[in-house]
Amino acid sequence: MMKRAGQLLKIILILFLLHIFAHHQAVFSQDQKTFLWRVQSKTSTVYVLGSIHIFKKENYPLHPKIENAFGQSDVLAVEANVGGAGNVDAQKLMEKALYPGDETLDKHLSGETYEFVKKELEGLGIPLQLVQKQRPWFLALTLTSLGTLKLGYDPNSGIDMYFLSKAKGKKRILELESFDYQIRLLSEFSENDQELFLLYTLKDLRLLGRELDRMIRAWTSGDIKSVESIMTKNMTEDGRLSSVYEKLIYERNRNMASRIEDLLKEKETCFVVVGAAHLVGSRGMIEILKEKGYLVEQL
Repeated sequence: MMKRAGQLLKIILILFLLHIFAHHQAVFSQDQKTFLWRVQSKTSTVYVLGSIHIFKKENYPLHPKIENAFGQSDVLAVEANVGGAGNVDAQKLMEKALYPGDETLDKHLSGETYEFVKKELEGLGIPLQLVQKQRPWFLALTLTSLGTLKLGYDPNSGIDMYFLSKAKGKKRILELESFDYQIRLLSEFSENDQELFLLYTLKDLRLLGRELDRMIRAWTSGDIKSVESIMTKNMTEDGRLSSVYEKLIYERNRNMASRIEDLLKEKETCFVVVGAAHLVGSRGMIEILKEKGYLVEQL
């Protein structure tokens, strides 16, 4: 059971933050914008790519601008090294994901949300008893992973995995965060925030296929405004989610931008892969780096 749980956890971790994008293009235009930025200091260059955490094999190769930037780089930096997910302490992480003793999901959700969960699980064909011990944040990620897998997306074909595989033994690999940090972040959400996270995940699952199509078009064309609109839709509609976005996106934007500043002080060229949601908007990493005076250009 723990082996299966560990495998599921690996998939869920790879799918973390719900940064779900994909694109396919038979002919690439050099004039077309991508979700890649070049950030320059006096001593070094850092390329920052908006990540697609899951992908389809047929979506490769990537745009030549992206492949060329990686080829020119000495270092690969990722949010978390998904290639090392097999080394994660599954037992320790499952302790954060599951309720102990006699505690169950129904004791930690409002009656209204719990009834909605039951109804949605029934529609998905998932027996309620299989998830009764899962904490809301973990259940939300479980359902998202199952939904994207059903649509044909493969976490093993994600851009993070793609570049980690290409860099192995050839480039230095750095983590901007870690799995431990990301899991701690989610597991330390208040019960109210976890319930909201689960509630909106269930609502989004109904439109997942359609939303993926919209995101595909926006990501492919480097359409920053459209990606921002899609990623912040729920917060715009329900202000209660602002605290979730603050911890899940904006706080991490500041922290990872600071890490990129450290890289810009070095003399090596670095290729950074982070979730695309972290790059957009007035509080995104790109704007943070511009405000700090770095030369930033979307490629």
